[in-house]
Amino acid sequence: MAVLRFLYSPAGRVARVVVGIGLITIGASLGGWWWLLALVGLLPVATGVLDICTLGPLFGRPLSGRRFRESAGQR
Repeated sequence: MAVLRFLYSPAGRVARVVVGIGLITIGASLGGWWWLLALVGLLPVATGVLDICTLGPLFGRPLSGRRFRESAGQR
């Protein structure tokens, strides 16, 4: 699945962190109930930094990005 290959790639990690930071920034700047958006933004930041993909196990793939890349022959 192309989406999972992207999410497990280094570019996918960077994209998740950037999207998460964007969500946190928007939620924090708007305040009020928008803080929930900031909390949701913590998930993509954490998964990008820790090199895990929470969607992988749903499709029978490993949680660890390193293990996925090793099994797929990528670096």
